[in-house]
Amino acid sequence: MLGVIGGSGLYQIEGLKLVDEVEIETPWGKPSDKYIITEYKNKKIVFLPRHGKGHLYPPHQINYRANIWGFRRLKINKILSISAVGGINPLLNPGDFVISSQFLDFTKTRPSTFFEGINTKVDINDKIDDLVSIYMKNGSVVHIDVSDPFCPVLRKQLENSLNTLGFRYHKNAVYAATEGPRLETSAEIKALSLLGADIVGMTLVPEVVLAKEINMHFASVSVVTNLAAGIKGEKLTSEEVIEMMEKKNEDIKKLILDFAGNLPDRYDCDCPFSLEGAAI
Repeated sequence: MLGVIGGSGLYQIEGLKLVDEVEIETPWGKPSDKYIITEYKNKKIVFLPRHGKGHLYPPHQINYRANIWGFRRLKINKILSISAVGGINPLLNPGDFVISSQFLDFTKTRPSTFFEGINTKVDINDKIDDLVSIYMKNGSVVHIDVSDPFCPVLRKQLENSLNTLGFRYHKNAVYAATEGPRLETSAEIKALSLLGADIVGMTLVPEVVLAKEINMHFASVSVVTNLAAGIKGEKLTSEEVIEMMEKKNEDIKKLILDFAGNLPDRYDCDCPFSLEGAAI
């Protein structure tokens, strides 16, 4: 099964069959919303609105741990994250798709690990017997390697799908994650540019880190909704973000279907082994 984290209503796609809506409670609280289980060509796709239906939670208040853990409870180990971003790299235009390969983390207040030593929470309803459950039950301190944070197999399939659909995209981008909910200053964007960031957003971290901690395959595709602060020289508004995402909504849905329908059966990557050698 594939999990998709994105905006509300993404599951409303022609050809998708709505199977169920599941509410999950985790040791870290409730996820942003119910998990919407759908079926496409005999494959299950499970959607979760990142901010909740109606956009209830700002980026810094999303319960990222509950969101990611809920997918594990549903026995999902592949996640596609979809988000809106600001463009920093001058080669990017509003409306472009971007595949991230690295990130810079400038978040400040968000829990970014499931493993908190003696304070680690254990999910008594978790039925998967693996290193995740072992380390949690042992109260282990864990330091995962995030040299390559995103699944190369899922990233390659994103490229294949975007090529098939003929959508303009950029790969190997560096995503700068900021705390929000305010937008960045022009000076911050200039600094991020000097550090090598191509795009800026507020939600990818800690999503990708938490997914990697529990051995999931995770990939991100973003839509450039506007140019970041100071680049265009105009005031940034939420309206232009909403307008661009609405404009790209049908393209995003086409991408989800092609991506989900062509996922490989075998994964030649290290994602399932992220925890090996990580515990102290």
